[in-house]
Amino acid sequence: MIDAGDSRAALIPASHNYPGFAGIHGEQLLERLRDQAQRYEADVVTDRVTTLRKEGDAFTACCASRREIQSAFVIIATGLVDRCPAIAGQNSFRHGTAVRFCPICDAFEATDRRIGVIGDVQSGGKKAFFLRTYSKDVTLFLIGDDPGDATSLARLAGAGVMVAGKFSELHATPRDTVIVYTHCGKQREMDALYPALGSDVRSALARDLGASCTDTESLQVDDHQETTVDRLYAAGDVVTDLHQLSVAFGHAALAATQIHNRLPPNWR
Repeated sequence: MIDAGDSRAALIPASHNYPGFAGIHGEQLLERLRDQAQRYEADVVTDRVTTLRKEGDAFTACCASRREIQSAFVIIATGLVDRCPAIAGQNSFRHGTAVRFCPICDAFEATDRRIGVIGDVQSGGKKAFFLRTYSKDVTLFLIGDDPGDATSLARLAGAGVMVAGKFSELHATPRDTVIVYTHCGKQREMDALYPALGSDVRSALARDLGASCTDTESLQVDDHQETTVDRLYAAGDVVTDLHQLSVAFGHAALAATQIHNRLPPNWR
C-alpha cells in the first residue's frame, strides 16, 4: 500500500455515519486502518506514485522517492481534492474543524450551530438545503456573477436559508470559527463552513494508462470495480460522486475479492 498521507478523510472532524463508532475523527480512523493492514503483514509505504506503467500483465509504480514497485494488480484509491478559497490566518485553527467538505460525513457535529456555505445558487444552494436539516442558522455566500433564478431563491427562502452577498474573503479565528466577508463589506462568523466549489478527481494515473472516465474525470468501472484497463481497479471518491467512507470500503471489498479470485491458488 503506497500512501502519500493526504487523505481527504483526515479532514473529517468526527464522522457519525461510519458503522460501529459513535463518532470518530478521520485521522483516528486512518490510523486504525493502517494498524490493521500492518497487523496482517501488509507493506505500508509512505510515498507518492508519480507514474504508473503497464507492460503485459505487470504494473510498475514509480514513486517520488524514485522507488519502483511491481505488481500484478493495482487498486487506485487516490480520491479527490476539494477546492477551497484562501484562508487568512489559517495557522490559527486546525484545518478540518471549522472548514469542512462533506456534510454527509460530519454535519452532525454542527447541529444547531452557525453553518455557512460558499457556492453558487445551484451547487451551493443544494448543499445549504441539505444542511438546513441540521441547523436553522444556515447562510449561503454566493460566488460568481449569477444571482440565481427566482425559483431557486424562493426555494431557499422557504427552507429558511439566508442568502448573503457575494463572497469576498475568508478569515480564521482563534476560536476555531471562520469569518466570511462579502463584497459589500458585511461579515458573519460561522462555526462551520462548507465550500461548494467543486473538486479535482485524482484519476491521472489511470487515465494515462488509457482508462475511460466520465465528464468529471471519475474513473469508469464494472461491477467488480475494474476499470477499462485489465487488472486495474478503482475504489472510493475517484470513482463515484457519493463521497462516503462506507461506499469506498464497499468498492474496495468488491475489488479485493475479484483480485483474490484471479490470483493463482495459494495452497496451504
